[in-house]
Amino acid sequence: MSISRRKFLGWIGAAGMTSAVGRKAHAASNKQFTGYAEANAVLHDISLCIGCRKCEDACNKVNDLPPPKASFSDLSVLEASRRTDAYTYTVVNQKQTSGNAKPVFFKNQCNHCLEPACASACFVQAFRKTDTGAVTYDETVCVGCRYCMVACPFEIPAYEYDKALTPRVTKCTMCYPRLIDGKLPGCVEACPAEALSFGKRDDLLALARERIRKFPERYVNHVYGEHEMGGTSWLYLSNVPFDRIGMRMDLGTRPAGELTAGALGAVPIVVGLWPILLGGIYAVSKRKDKIAAEEQAEAVAAALEEANAAADARLTSELEKAEKQKQLAIEKEVQKALEEQAAAAAEKAAGADGTADVDKPEAGDDDSRSSTE
Repeated sequence: MSISRRKFLGWIGAAGMTSAVGRKAHAASNKQFTGYAEANAVLHDISLCIGCRKCEDACNKVNDLPPPKASFSDLSVLEASRRTDAYTYTVVNQKQTSGNAKPVFFKNQCNHCLEPACASACFVQAFRKTDTGAVTYDETVCVGCRYCMVACPFEIPAYEYDKALTPRVTKCTMCYPRLIDGKLPGCVEACPAEALSFGKRDDLLALARERIRKFPERYVNHVYGEHEMGGTSWLYLSNVPFDRIGMRMDLGTRPAGELTAGALGAVPIVVGLWPILLGGIYAVSKRKDKIAAEEQAEAVAAALEEANAAADARLTSELEKAEKQKQLAIEKEVQKALEEQAAAAAEKAAGADGTADVDKPEAGDDDSRSSTE
């Protein structure tokens, strides 16, 4: 979905007005967020995962993602370490660990933090923690800054770099549209080994602790995600230490909002300056357009005036030429008429002289008559 310049400037302007009256950015206030008491979560029991990739297939279909290069039935892809990307919201990896004859399979996707780092870093509130447990994304307000990608400690948000005009940030949404319809996330529903369990977060924590209590020899005595980064809505049980399968153990328990609050305190100031900067750029652009339009109008008016003057001169010249031709024609006709009249008069005069010569007696004739007598 494309965003018009006017709409974007409107959002930035609204953000600037918010900062101007001394209100903090929503992102910076996330450190007071304590989570939703009845939020849902997913428990991934790594010891039960068989690496079938059924969850990947279900995720692909539910989210209408493009098909992968290798089919979901091809398990050879598990031999290479993979991570999520713009068109792959979840992946299953395998690890061969010491002391285990069989490889360990584990699923990776957005962990849906209780206090999401992506939401803490987003100054336009494109990310939102919902009471369903899911962290959702609104592409209509995203400005493509990608701070969420930098902030996420799990390196999950991805960017559609191949879409120049309408790129999005993508990640697992815990199948939020399905949750609000009362359905299970696609991956949970598709898992044949019941390695994924969906329910209230508190209930899943109790279930995880009960499994650890019953089978202490099977599980590591730790529920990953219970406290990491302030807690997540994706919880993990494992039969091997988490660091051996590449999961971070250095995150601590402080929520992302607390860690980013100091840096994000400057966000309102920065956001407040954006309308001025962008407004100035827009004003300069509009002035340039106005000047260009005025210059173009002046150039068109000058061209029209020049064209009209040339047309008037051409018309005057043609009229003068036509008048001269008319005078010449009249003079020619007058001359012709005079010549015809003179010729007619001369012819008449010549005819009259001929008649007089016939009537007059010749002298020789009289002399002849007298002599005869």
